[in-house]
Amino acid sequence: MSEPSMPVTNRRAIRSFVLRTGRMTPSQKDAYETLWPQFGISIEQGRQDIAALFGRSAQTVLEIGFGMGDSLVEMAYNAPETNFIGVEVHRPGVGRLLRLASEQKLSNIRVYAEDAIEVLKCGIPDASLDRLHLFFPDPWHKKKHHKRRIVQPEFMRLVTAKVKAGGVFHAATDWANYAEHMMQVLSETSGWENLAGGGQFSPKPDYRPSTKFEARGERLGHAVWDLLFKRLA
Repeated sequence: MSEPSMPVTNRRAIRSFVLRTGRMTPSQKDAYETLWPQFGISIEQGRQDIAALFGRSAQTVLEIGFGMGDSLVEMAYNAPETNFIGVEVHRPGVGRLLRLASEQKLSNIRVYAEDAIEVLKCGIPDASLDRLHLFFPDPWHKKKHHKRRIVQPEFMRLVTAKVKAGGVFHAATDWANYAEHMMQVLSETSGWENLAGGGQFSPKPDYRPSTKFEARGERLGHAVWDLLFKRLA
């Protein structure tokens, strides 16, 4: 069995994540080792033929940074007619998602355990995604670290290439400063329309599950901002 490769060093000078090396639980490790051939894909395979990957033509959603996998599995379970591709570098989270997907007998999830930028560049065909999700990315709240935030003009140019006309980029954050940063970058990216109107944040769509992390933040008085932008023709 070939395991998923981890991000290759020196491909990018600045990364938007820190690779955590927490131990996998026995169930996560077992799921990772036994279920990867069923659900896993890697950038070494090149650009994917998404219809062939899932054995059908269907709307396709890609989620960057699915964490421990709960919300992605919930979305896939609630929308069996949709293809879901998850990207996460944290191996315990990948192992847990694989276990959850198997328990729910899901056939509409595939997983990358690699850097999302490299996945978009090397694995995802242009104009192939109906939605791209970026939920609660690392806010890099210190000003000196803002350059590490994933939402930057260069990232949005890549997103623009991968989302088809009429498709949606959906980001969410509970950091006000990052929400403002995202709004500025997305609003200044050509080829996109804010579905809520210029400079406005969107109400949370029903399809986005509320996470335990989000609920904890709300109890502490943290607001959550959703941004939904549509790709123009």
